[in-house]
Amino acid sequence: MLIQPIILSGGSGTRLWPLSREKYPKQLLPLVSEDSLLQATIRRVDGLPGAELREPMVVCNEEYRFVIAEQLRQMGKHGRIVLEPCGRNTAPALTLAALAAVEGGADPVLLVMPSDHVIVDTVAFQKVVRHGARLAEAGHVVTFGITPDAPETGYGYIQSGTAVDSDSACRIARFVEKPDLATAQSYLDAGSYLWNSGLFMMRASVWLAAIARCRADILVACEKAWAEGAADGDFRRVGKEAFAACPSDSIDYAVMERLTAGEAALPHGVVIPLAAGWSDVGAWEALWHVLEKDERGNVARGDVLLHDCADTLALSDHRLLACVGVKDLVVVETPDAVLVAHKNRTQEVKQIVDALKAQQRAESQLHRKVFRPWGWYDGIDAGERFQVKRIGVKPGGCLSLQMHHHRAEHWIVVRGTAKVTRGEETFLVSENESTYIPLGVKHRLENPGRVPLEMIEVQSGAYVGEDDIVRFEDVYGRQG
Repeated sequence: MLIQPIILSGGSGTRLWPLSREKYPKQLLPLVSEDSLLQATIRRVDGLPGAELREPMVVCNEEYRFVIAEQLRQMGKHGRIVLEPCGRNTAPALTLAALAAVEGGADPVLLVMPSDHVIVDTVAFQKVVRHGARLAEAGHVVTFGITPDAPETGYGYIQSGTAVDSDSACRIARFVEKPDLATAQSYLDAGSYLWNSGLFMMRASVWLAAIARCRADILVACEKAWAEGAADGDFRRVGKEAFAACPSDSIDYAVMERLTAGEAALPHGVVIPLAAGWSDVGAWEALWHVLEKDERGNVARGDVLLHDCADTLALSDHRLLACVGVKDLVVVETPDAVLVAHKNRTQEVKQIVDALKAQQRAESQLHRKVFRPWGWYDGIDAGERFQVKRIGVKPGGCLSLQMHHHRAEHWIVVRGTAKVTRGEETFLVSENESTYIPLGVKHRLENPGRVPLEMIEVQSGAYVGEDDIVRFEDVYGRQG
């Protein structure tokens, strides 16, 4: 049985601000283990018994492409990365993946997984996936419903209908939206309702036929975008204008809800219960639930000291965080922002992010430490007419050939060796040496060595914003 893992990685995870930011969202963060949520999602199907697994295919926003490629490289994976020029929800994303999967005449079973969920019990997950694969291979569209353990109002629900086999798979009776508390309790009491997980399995050809029947406009737009696309190194780009014209819709609304009506031209929609320690980690309270706690219900990560605290989540990313006599709090510290919230109101963090966006503050989008395809930079200080950064360039990394209209730069190497292009000259700068880049001069920084290059950059001038970059050449294909 040929299975193609499809990882959908387009979300921004704003309710986990300030760790999750628009341009470095939660799926790229190691929130539960040393793996990021994306890496854990991919690793979850490794060694799936009785299946031939293709390399993973990730459908993601262009903003994350280099970080995702690096995380795959760290895992020893060489999967395809399909780039969405803009967000159009999960139905178009899956349609692009299905078009990619059938190239060459194959028709694999697609295992569709959000990149930002947690599943604790991998053995139980793989057992249910094997069950789902058999039904998907037979032509069904399969989803996995989470066995509820509480009257949760933050999830949609799936009602199970008549049995499909003797192993707990059922026809989907209906999908229901997020309920109020009383309705959620009635669903729990009924025993026939499951949480909607966003996990799916179907053959690629079955999905393409279903989307053609239910939302032909989405299929036509995606086919046009795919035909106009091209390979770009490790990535597959699609036609920007064609994809931007594609209607936005979810897998559930576009197709799955139609599968409950019994239309003869559509495949059966099937739900299989999944009890494997699942969480969508949609807010800080959800993360607190899945992490290991001390005897008083506290979770502490990083440089944290707790005294007489209970049921509290305290995460430190940068400095000492101390909590005294608190209960049911979430305290999250990063180099440029601190969040303090009651654990029962963490869904409202999104309103803080909306306010930051309205004020056009960078903290809604970027961390202080920003990752680039060549490495990273960390803005450690700034003031009127100056800015100081730490810069790390990985071995073989190369910044674009560029110039600045409004600032000059001083570079001090603290580790490794830098190859510097400045105007018409090229030279090496070693540890404890420095150089100067005058305003308006073309320049480039490279790491020709085998160890990471680290340096301090001091910018000075009338304007030191990141948009004062004119690129002339770039090995990563970036424009601007």
